Amino acid sequence: MRIPHFLSAFAAALALACTGDRSKDADASTTFRVALLTPGPITDHSWNAGAYSGLLEIRDSLGAEISHIQTKTPAEFEENFREYGKRGYSLIFGHGFEFQDAVRRVAPLFPKSVYVVTSSQLAGPNFAGIRFAFEEPAYIAGMIAASVSRTGVIGLLGGTELPPVHAGFTAFRDGVRRVRPESRILVSFVGNWDDASAAKEQALAQIAQGADVIFQNADAAGLGVFQAAREKTGVVVIGSNSDQNGVAPDVVLGSVVIDLPRAYLTVARVIRDGRFTGSVFELGAASEVVRYVANPAMPGRVPHAAQVTADSVWQAFVNGSFHLDPDEATRETSR
Repeated sequence: MRIPHFLSAFAAALALACTGDRSKDADASTTFRVALLTPGPITDHSWNAGAYSGLLEIRDSLGAEISHIQTKTPAEFEENFREYGKRGYSLIFGHGFEFQDAVRRVAPLFPKSVYVVTSSQLAGPNFAGIRFAFEEPAYIAGMIAASVSRTGVIGLLGGTELPPVHAGFTAFRDGVRRVRPESRILVSFVGNWDDASAAKEQALAQIAQGADVIFQNADAAGLGVFQAAREKTGVVVIGSNSDQNGVAPDVVLGSVVIDLPRAYLTVARVIRDGRFTGSVFELGAASEVVRYVANPAMPGRVPHAAQVTADSVWQAFVNGSFHLDPDEATRETSR
């Protein structure tokens, strides 16, 4: 008899769940169980890989028992959330804005579990979002992109048109235009997070229009953008979510990073210690969870004066003296 896809996937994930080394937190309870749902593969060197690294950090630092499942459809989101709730998992992550509706429906049914959705501003008795101020380092990346572009044409390439992606792209565009107001911004979306070939073709199309810097936020599909840049002399890419500088060090200028292991561990400690209040976890520049990381393999690529200016703006984000308008950041990126 063929086992339904959902049940077989869940059984496989449970078989892989394990209890980690408790040496870092001697008081960790073996009953603390943490699950992760990702919308894509953990081999993407980006959004999903960072989440899985966060799950492993929870295991290693807190001695938690962990489980992971890759889910693709809203129906799978909800079914897996329900199954983990039934099994009494302490903390269940839905990694991405798209998990919000499923959490709203499922979390109230399992009040002993806490559900957390990344890139979200959900809040409730046993669920909450993590709000990453991704737009802050994206703004810095835009300033840097403008300072190194020879053509003044800069590309933005995303997976699907989710509000958090638009927020990052809008901030990046504003950073570009702070330095070079006359810059031309090209925007395209793959329509999914998996198709590296389609992303490569779209990147090549942007390059054909003169783009010599491309900021990609497309997860596994984004690997195609690096391939495109390698085929065209003088084109550089800015990575996203994880530190992607080592993925293609010959063409990556830098990465807009969310330190997901740090974020996940921070949230997990709050849940494990019983300090959860049902409010959004706000993680911006001051938290050190979000930041722009330059590629050390490209020393001197950014003009010194431009780097000094970018560093000054970043410090203003950290100390709270400079803010981006949240309404501006969430509107659709103009082309």
